[in-house]
Amino acid sequence: MVKIVVTGIGLVSALGGSLEDSWRNLIAGKSGIRLHQPFPELTPLPLGLINQQPSELTRLTRMVVASALEDSGLVAPLADCAVVIGSSRSYQASWEMLARQMYNANHFPISSFGNWLDTLPHLNAIAAARQIGASGIVLAPMTACATGIWSIAQAAMLIQTGQCQQAIAGAVEAPITPLTLAGFQQMGALAKTGAYPFDLHREGLVLGEGAAVFVLESAEFAKQRQAKVYGEILGFGLTNDAYHSNSPEPEGKSAIAAIKQCLERSCLSPGDIDYIHAHGTATQLNDQMESMVIQRLFPQGVAVSSTKGSTGHTLGASGALGVAFSLMALKHQILPPCLGLQQPEFDLDIVTAARLSKIRQVLCLSFGFGGQNAAIALAK
Repeated sequence: MVKIVVTGIGLVSALGGSLEDSWRNLIAGKSGIRLHQPFPELTPLPLGLINQQPSELTRLTRMVVASALEDSGLVAPLADCAVVIGSSRSYQASWEMLARQMYNANHFPISSFGNWLDTLPHLNAIAAARQIGASGIVLAPMTACATGIWSIAQAAMLIQTGQCQQAIAGAVEAPITPLTLAGFQQMGALAKTGAYPFDLHREGLVLGEGAAVFVLESAEFAKQRQAKVYGEILGFGLTNDAYHSNSPEPEGKSAIAAIKQCLERSCLSPGDIDYIHAHGTATQLNDQMESMVIQRLFPQGVAVSSTKGSTGHTLGASGALGVAFSLMALKHQILPPCLGLQQPEFDLDIVTAARLSKIRQVLCLSFGFGGQNAAIALAK
């Protein structure tokens, strides 16, 4: 089996403009969530904005791809590097702007469309390929909130099957748009004051912006070029509930299957996992289902946290951010905290303040609308 390692990370979030800044603020117990009113027609809401106004997808992608390449010591062009960059919302902000223009205009000449072809859902991955000079495989997964882990898993499969030696993979999300906010509000899923994962009084999710991409390489290729290594991707599990458009299957059968699949592929038992980076959206149904699954599968005492109390829920990018923070936990041997937790509802060992711990293997989980379940195991 080909061993796959991570040699570069680029990250931007409401916690900071770089991986180091975001990690430093995360373990310091800080939050990037603030009360904002980016759209005058909507009431103020807690949001994880990177800047004072909503970010633009292309700019975020360009930033994190450049950071990941610099971090890995690679220099473009990289013709044979695969690109797997996903997004659950993609260019929705551009589409909403176009729709407003159409609605407000008495007549709508074709010239007003601009280059609308540049906003097709997969064009963000194509733009990243152009940025690094890649002319090989380009994939653009869209699996709701499981997109980040799906992207990394797909890139790992490309390397495992010998289709490439290197891949840049991850997810980018700029989801703060009027329609996204209104939609989640209509569902009753948005928090009013903040994100409190696994708390008895949790209110719902807080939307956040963010992006994380990784340079993945075969261990042999990384060794040849003497690259630094953050950690190894041991295995992953991907399943679907086929149950409901936006509610998890109550028994968690498919989520359990994804985790078991991941552990089996990684040659691990539940007792080998030292830390679980949970999806932890702070919604009633997700936290309930995820807690039940963890309690059912893992021995009591395994450390658990969700970083969404610090970054907000970055939808498709959330799993990628989780993998980045998990790799930093492995590097620094520090467990990141579950910010916002005051009164736990569930009998889990939830990390409430950053602490030193011996961490060898970690599991990162994502669960997306439509019943998408993803789990990935990482090792130091």
